[in-house]
Amino acid sequence: GKELLVPLTSSMYVPGKLSDVGHVLVDVGTGYYVEKTADNARDFFKRKIDFLTKQMEKIQPALQEKHTMKQAVMEMMSQKIQQLTATGASQAVATRA
Repeated sequence: GKELLVPLTSSMYVPGKLSDVGHVLVDVGTGYYVEKTADNARDFFKRKIDFLTKQMEKIQPALQEKHTMKQAVMEMMSQKIQQLTATGASQAVATRA
């Protein structure tokens, strides 16, 4: 008789009641669900959180490097645009004279 929100779509939930609080369905990916005890489901999600945390820690340095490279490219592009603008302005003044 526990109340909960049941997902119908990724953004729409409807109220429902859980008849068996000892067992739950766990979405294990690609549309597959597995029935687990509440304790096993907790363990599953703890392992999943640990795995994702480790993956995030692995990619963090690469992300930082990509961000630094992006900043360098943006600065270089800004300099080039300023050079082109200055060159175009000086050519326009020279053509008028």
